[in-house]
Amino acid sequence: MSIDDALPSRPRFLTIEQVADELAVGLPTVRQLLKSGELRGLQIGGRGIWRVGAKDLEDNIDQAYRVTANRIAAGDVSDDLASGTM
Repeated sequence: MSIDDALPSRPRFLTIEQVADELAVGLPTVRQLLKSGELRGLQIGGRGIWRVGAKDLEDNIDQAYRVTANRIAAGDVSDDLASGTM
């Protein structure tokens, strides 16, 4: 195993801007996810700079897939996909 193999493919912590890019959403959406506790994050320093662990983001995405699959199975998802609106 080389040193490069031991390094993570992305930083351990992401800024809210990086999270927004990763999820293809706006900053207000990420802030709301953090505020509601749906996305786990932490504030660092006196200015309360937010960071989200890469694993926490992946866990949130996995949970969103599970919730969506359950909604589809229960018939709770409308045909919004077909019309292009969501």
